[in-house]
Amino acid sequence: MKALLVIDVQYDFLEGGSLEVKDSNKIIPIINKLTKSKEFDLVIFTKDWHPSNHKSFASQHSGKNMFDLIELNGIPQVLWPNHCVQNTHGSEFHHNLDLNIPNLYIFKKGMNPDVDSYSAFYENDHKTSTGLTDFLKEQGVTDIFITGLATDYCVKYTAIDGCKDGFKTTVIIDATQGIAEDIKPHHKEMVDYGIDLRFSSIYLD
Repeated sequence: MKALLVIDVQYDFLEGGSLEVKDSNKIIPIINKLTKSKEFDLVIFTKDWHPSNHKSFASQHSGKNMFDLIELNGIPQVLWPNHCVQNTHGSEFHHNLDLNIPNLYIFKKGMNPDVDSYSAFYENDHKTSTGLTDFLKEQGVTDIFITGLATDYCVKYTAIDGCKDGFKTTVIIDATQGIAEDIKPHHKEMVDYGIDLRFSSIYLD
């Protein structure tokens, strides 16, 4: 069984959002084609779903600025602008994403105000599970294919955790977009974990 994971394609991460990934809207048509591909047995969309008082937000730390690095409960933490706050426009999927998909499931992450969640599998303490691993294994999934935002954060950490949890893991690189200007070191890091990097054309009719 193969699952396509679409990571955090939400307004706040897309062009014009509060934590914008440059040129990110270009991946939406590719994702829409992939979700219709017969290659995948089920599709998982993930959502950052933060409470308004999430401690990864710079606004929650007096005297700190956005993108400062602090320690949060023993874990290095970049301080982000407020983003993907529950039930706000910025937390919603982009309206051009086609969600009319059989076997579509939505997983939310980042709901604990005291710890951030980059990976779709675990919070950043690497202890607290989102339940995605168990769900996929219950469905009989052996192979996962990852798309979405951002390559160097939530996509990368999702891929690494998926690989560690025993899934054959592929990142579809033209269906992701990164924050860093040079994304190659992040690609190399994933390859070093045994993650495959492929282009979408392989999976499209």
